[in-house]
Amino acid sequence: MLPRHKQFIKERQYVNNVSPATLRWYEQSLCWLDTESPTSDDIKALIVRLRERALEPVSIKSRLQAVKAYCRWAGLTVVIPKMKIEERVLPTFDSAQVMRLMQWRPRTEPEYRLQTLVATLCDTGARIDEILSMRWEDVDFDNLLLTLHGKGRKDRKTPMSLELRKRLFLWQRKRETKAGLVFGTRDGTKQGRRNVLRDVKALCRELGFEPPARTLHSFRHTFALNYLRNGGSVFHLQKCLGHSSLEMTRRYANLTTSDLQAVHERLSLLGNAR
Repeated sequence: MLPRHKQFIKERQYVNNVSPATLRWYEQSLCWLDTESPTSDDIKALIVRLRERALEPVSIKSRLQAVKAYCRWAGLTVVIPKMKIEERVLPTFDSAQVMRLMQWRPRTEPEYRLQTLVATLCDTGARIDEILSMRWEDVDFDNLLLTLHGKGRKDRKTPMSLELRKRLFLWQRKRETKAGLVFGTRDGTKQGRRNVLRDVKALCRELGFEPPARTLHSFRHTFALNYLRNGGSVFHLQKCLGHSSLEMTRRYANLTTSDLQAVHERLSLLGNAR
């Protein structure tokens, strides 16, 4: 008979049809458990071990979510402590940096691919893997829509601007293809995330600025912040980002101090009483 951890993962794979990435997350998280029937004290000991290994609270919280799903499946009534996560302002590109990236004049085919990829990240707020997995049949030029293959095998359609349509159309003409991956390599295979990260960081430094932390994900943060600044609702943003809950989207709604100052000045009771 399979150990309970393995049986749980098998059911998630074949019954719940979760993605390979989710399966890896379960495996990596549950390997920290040293018992198949953990008690509340075992969970506390697990947290201590993870903290001693210098894992960040946000990483530990992710591991505990997998453990919680396993315990629920196994019928175990254990208390999973809630990790307090430090609220941080998410790193973003500023408007001047985005402008430099979009006004850069690429010369080679890989450079055109890189700029079009960056434009797609800026315009849609999509995850980098969603963009790297996108195929030409997912691009609806007529209706200005992209079909993205998100986490948990969840597809969604997201709008694109006229400017992005133009850039994608020109990129398609340069590649002389209407099939396969939009941002694939010369031989049609999927680009590696690390290679794209290396190229984006090198481009930022070439253009005279240091890339923000979590560079590729920062395009997503930048999209979300700009969306809210310009009057978009959190509910619409949730759909654009492909989040399953509004709570996840609220993490992206950390407006800067200058944003808060501008709103306060406009809505202040004392300011309007003058």
